Amino acid sequence: MKISPSFLLPILLFHGLNLVAFGAGDDQQFVFSGFSLTNLTLDGTATVTPNGLLELTNGTSQLKGHAFFPAPVSFRRSINGTVQSFSVSFVFAIHTTYPNLSCHGIAFVIAPSNNLSTALAAQYMGLTNIDNNGNASNHMFAAEIDTMQNIEFQDIDNNHVGVDINGLHSLESHSAGYYDKDGIFYGMNLISGHVMQAWVDYDGDVAQINVTITPIEMPKPVRPLVSTTYNLSDVLMEPSFVGFSSATGPINSRHYILGWSFGINKPAPAIDIAKLPKLPRLGPKSQSKAMEILLPLATATFILSVGAAVVFLVRRRRRYAELREDWENEFGPHRFSYKDLLHATDGFSDKHFLGAGGFGRVYKGILPKSKLEVAVKKVSHESRQGMKEFVAEVASIGRIRHRNLVQLLGYCRRKGELLLVYDYMSNGSLDRFLHFQGNKPTLDWAHRFQIIKGVASGLLYLHEKWDKVVIHRDIKASNVLLDNEMNARLGDFGLARLYDHGTNLHTTHMVGTMGYLAPELIHTGKASTLTDAFAFGTFLLEVICGQRPIKEDEHGSQISLVDWVLEHWHNGSLLDTVDPRLHGDYNVEEACLVLKLGLLCSHPCSNARPSMQQVNDYLEQDTTLPELASTLLNFNELALMRNRGFDPYIMPYHPSLVVSFGTISDISGGR
Repeated sequence: MKISPSFLLPILLFHGLNLVAFGAGDDQQFVFSGFSLTNLTLDGTATVTPNGLLELTNGTSQLKGHAFFPAPVSFRRSINGTVQSFSVSFVFAIHTTYPNLSCHGIAFVIAPSNNLSTALAAQYMGLTNIDNNGNASNHMFAAEIDTMQNIEFQDIDNNHVGVDINGLHSLESHSAGYYDKDGIFYGMNLISGHVMQAWVDYDGDVAQINVTITPIEMPKPVRPLVSTTYNLSDVLMEPSFVGFSSATGPINSRHYILGWSFGINKPAPAIDIAKLPKLPRLGPKSQSKAMEILLPLATATFILSVGAAVVFLVRRRRRYAELREDWENEFGPHRFSYKDLLHATDGFSDKHFLGAGGFGRVYKGILPKSKLEVAVKKVSHESRQGMKEFVAEVASIGRIRHRNLVQLLGYCRRKGELLLVYDYMSNGSLDRFLHFQGNKPTLDWAHRFQIIKGVASGLLYLHEKWDKVVIHRDIKASNVLLDNEMNARLGDFGLARLYDHGTNLHTTHMVGTMGYLAPELIHTGKASTLTDAFAFGTFLLEVICGQRPIKEDEHGSQISLVDWVLEHWHNGSLLDTVDPRLHGDYNVEEACLVLKLGLLCSHPCSNARPSMQQVNDYLEQDTTLPELASTLLNFNELALMRNRGFDPYIMPYHPSLVVSFGTISDISGGR
């Protein structure tokens, strides 16, 4: 075989491995049974452990890692030729701190460059970003092994295998598993921590792509898990780089590659399973045989000290005591121990205090085992509804996954309080940027518009896209949190209500924040998706105008922000309401759109307000916003509504006032 010297040089740097070098002919191939002393091109969190594991992510949240073969691969016999057949095999495993939670997976990738520094972590898996996802200029092929369901990419579930071309919208995908020789399908749990093997095969003659996975001890099935047709000659550049990409989101995970082989115009060489490195142990070490023998002998000695031990344990348990009943076992991983939360926050120390909401105080913490940064909210749990139903809703909301919603990770009950555990958002709440005092920089227009679209997307998911209808009931700037990239995440689901799709939405207790309350909510106490839309309308005006929902006019009198903007619209001076701290540096068309949309969402008649699907269509400019005059939104109608007792601003206002008509019972009462 004729070997290309320029290609062979990096191969020779791989010492002590079962490695076959490949050159410029038709039988290029290599195989790694472990990665000790290798020269892979690594970046991000990717590293090779001392025992030869390729660790793509190290358990740190919101980061990415890449590992590429150091030399580019020629997939064509000539520059303008077609992509030849190739075959890939790799052995992998995914470890997660929490048994049923993992964020994002592993992708085998072929790309024109081994530099993916502009790609994002989390749902983008280190492959693309929000601007270039799906672009034909990416010239990228990937086989994803994904452990997260992302609605924006139309993922089928949170445990699937897919074929991706130039982005994260899979061309074809299937729930993880394999077919036996009789064609019977067996499911596999990708985050079980077990070692698995995957094959990616491309037939250049018919442009067919097959992806197969099995447990490590099984041979390759005859029937692939995913099979689709796509001509990679239209995608791949010549030459291209081959390797792996992985990323974490808010839940930390570790992604491992144990072995890897590759071949062109022939099957990927077999990986020597016996030579593969061992995975790190999951969970506590098993008890040794010696201990099993010595333990009965030590019992007598233990009995002599049991009295003192009991006293010690009773005092210790009082410190960590929590309420736990048998029915809570069904909510399993959503339950945190009070001890872990106490240690995470240094005993709820004032130095970790983040702020106080209507029903509790919030502290920053770092979970002792996973080192995950979290926000822990302490609230009262007195309720007129059964605690079982309330915790069921907490667990249900904890299953919500969306890039614009703060993740509720779980809860803990202790004595007279309930502790809710959320993702930690490093940039805090939006109202700190809108209503700051001091020298904090003003949010520019691009960030404001991005935040608005993000919150709208999150609300659409709650109202229409999730398996239940979620009414948030407390949409406001202080409940919109900003992550380290200034992406908006709607949080604080303490007042949220869940309903089945198609059922009658109703409530018996009015809750929310004054200035954001829809007229019909004050009059009837009935919350709905349209009362959320009203609060979102006020939120839109608050972001664009930089004003609180109740402001003072030039005479020192209190006036609602909606009325103030409405008056400017009526007088033809709508743009005079834009936050003067922007100094005119904003997109006029977008500002007019958002201001008018804010007024439309704040319409006193609920049936005149748009749904969140319509709101998203308006913001993406997929649909033209109707003229406000056609909605009958005028002073005469508003005055008529007020005369009938629907004025949402007749009650005294204070910026921190939360209308609750009771204590925390309204969080769950009447659900």
